Amino acid sequence: MDIRLLGAGIAVLAGLGAGIGIGIATGKAVEGISRQPEASGKITTTLLIGAGFAEATAIYGLLVSILLIFVVK
Repeated sequence: MDIRLLGAGIAVLAGLGAGIGIGIATGKAVEGISRQPEASGKITTTLLIGAGFAEATAIYGLLVSILLIFVVK
């Protein structure tokens, strides 16, 4: 087995962490909105910014794995 493929597989695991993080954050945002409906605008804005950062981490992991598979020789 090529070591590049192992590294690519590990890099893709960043997507798993991002998915778990976004799921937890969404659950807490829904909980916060249900407790304070008047703060839903602020909560939603903060949730979207945080989800963007988490997705960026997942995209970086995907990019590293693609680079490892196709570019690094």
